[in-house]
Amino acid sequence: MGPNIDIRTFEQIKASGDLPSPRGTALAIIRLTRKEDLSLAELARVIKTDPAFVGRLVKAANGAAVGARRSIASVQDALMVLGLPSVRNMALGFSLLSSHRNGGCKAFDYDRYWSGALIMAVAMQAVAQRLRTVAADEMFCLGLLSRVGELALATIYPGPYSEVLTLHETSEAGDLAVSERSAFAMDHRELTAAMLDDWGLPRLFVAAAAVFEVPDSADFASQSRERQVLDALCLADAIRLTCLADPGARADRVRALYPLGERLGMDSDAVNTLCDGVVAAWTDWGRMLQMRTAQVPPMSSLASAGGDIGSASSLASVPESEPQRAMPSASAMRVVVVDDDASVRSMLRGMLERAGHTVFEADCGRQGMELALEIQPQMMLVDATMPEMDGLSLTRALRQTRIGRGIYILILTASGDEEKLIEAFDNGVDDYVAKPVRPRMLAARLRAGHRVIRLQQEVERDREEIRRFAAELAVKNRRLQEAALTDPLTGFPNRRYAIERMQQAWASATRSGRPLCAMVIDIDAFKQINDSHGHDVGDQVLRQISASIKQALRAQDMVARTGGDEFLALCPDTDLAAAMQCGERVRSAVRAARVDAGGLSLSLSISAGVAQRDAAMADPDALIKVADQGAYRAKALGRNRVATVQPDGGHHSKGELERRNQQDAQVPAVLAVNPVVIDESA
Repeated sequence: MGPNIDIRTFEQIKASGDLPSPRGTALAIIRLTRKEDLSLAELARVIKTDPAFVGRLVKAANGAAVGARRSIASVQDALMVLGLPSVRNMALGFSLLSSHRNGGCKAFDYDRYWSGALIMAVAMQAVAQRLRTVAADEMFCLGLLSRVGELALATIYPGPYSEVLTLHETSEAGDLAVSERSAFAMDHRELTAAMLDDWGLPRLFVAAAAVFEVPDSADFASQSRERQVLDALCLADAIRLTCLADPGARADRVRALYPLGERLGMDSDAVNTLCDGVVAAWTDWGRMLQMRTAQVPPMSSLASAGGDIGSASSLASVPESEPQRAMPSASAMRVVVVDDDASVRSMLRGMLERAGHTVFEADCGRQGMELALEIQPQMMLVDATMPEMDGLSLTRALRQTRIGRGIYILILTASGDEEKLIEAFDNGVDDYVAKPVRPRMLAARLRAGHRVIRLQQEVERDREEIRRFAAELAVKNRRLQEAALTDPLTGFPNRRYAIERMQQAWASATRSGRPLCAMVIDIDAFKQINDSHGHDVGDQVLRQISASIKQALRAQDMVARTGGDEFLALCPDTDLAAAMQCGERVRSAVRAARVDAGGLSLSLSISAGVAQRDAAMADPDALIKVADQGAYRAKALGRNRVATVQPDGGHHSKGELERRNQQDAQVPAVLAVNPVVIDESA
């Protein structure tokens, strides 16, 4: 678990179902890589079901295999180069990218976040190739996920986090983490570390990710791998800030790179070369992922020019030659046009962009499939007749995926054959546009499709609200249940919980035939403390005595507060003799502790009764009753002791027990003894 975040808080967040997590093929890959007998052929078959991930995996493998004699072109070769851990983590990272490219947090810039994550990924890979102490592909994954806590907060708390970001930006506050902790009792650094740890990334990665934004707080040894990973993250983050900065501010950012590079043994020329390579790789990846990147001049020119370069915008759309578009309106959609005729694509792009839509092009069905799964458009215009994969085949393939089922698909067809149109609708097409395309008819079809899409979005929003409400309700119910079963003063389970656990242990002992013991513990003279010093002092005594009892019990034992000064301990798989020894250990611990309460230093004691389940007991209540009788016997014999009213495992006769009880009665009450007595009423 990541540092400083409460494990129960993190588990509650996971249970809500809102935490960013892998889906689809990525989830299948992650589960598959956990198998001990996994074969690469089996893994390759699963990976090939996601064409988009295949392309990214091969590209990542070529990036990691710098200097290889030949380019990597197959999934099997990529798996050999990267290894299972890196493939698993890449599936995780790219799955999050695909499913969280946008969201409901209005003040969170999703494009900027993912563009920055990509910069850090390629920067970490480049640094690793120089250091050669950590695998380059693993560092790529760390860079991609190093700020995932920000995405998680935007996903879990979209409204409140938007307010935090807006307030932070307008007030020009220093550390965003301070504002996050104030609002959510945790910050994105802690959440990042917790998520990376939960996903199984190496511990040194988790530790470095937790502190790279505040590196002065790290206590890593000089020249250690942890320190190298931390320094690499600091440099990668500085490169990210430089690339995403406004052109006029880049010069100041560049100057901050060189001291960070020196920590990794790089002079200014080496830093410039590394950064220029990162920018080139970032741009290349951006084209593949349809992600916005920036036109960043060579670092050496930035450092010498004083920042007087560039255009007025820090981010430019990919490809770089693409013209600037107007801000999308409320009716704007992401539309993919799939047609093997470039002139048709160009004509449709013009029509759609003039209507304010964002357009992506594909020249064949297979590329259209990859593009659809990647950018998740609201609408697709698909040519009915294309080589290899025609429009109907593409539609069928899309409808078999979770993402593809929600896309509104218009088929472009020159055929007016009624049977062919019916076949198209049967295969999942939503509507059709006749070729040659007439602008007014296309606009009407688009409006009709947009109405359907808007209704689908409203339904999805309603479902999301229901899921969120259900998750919040589940968390509240768990908290209420926990409160109902917990004693608020000591933090111990209460009597209700103890009875439930006793019934479970009783049933388990019945099935297994193993011994089961119970221990009733009373604090001696506790009423006098309340009467003499007040209930505030009594509460402090209870808390401190509880801590001593808990510390003296074994890990498998359960202890609950069942009354004012009474506790019940359950000792599974324990016979009477061992339970008596355990009770004596508890008694000694309490007696040795100095209880400080209300300005007083008190020395207290307990009386405990122990009982073992036997054939004469009908239910758990009978076991507790016999243990309670033992506690009464301990008090009667002078307190500060442990007693039982049962024979030692049934090996003593009644006469022998009576003789031992007479001997016990002669022992001074101030001594700690373990009398063995018989129940007179038995």
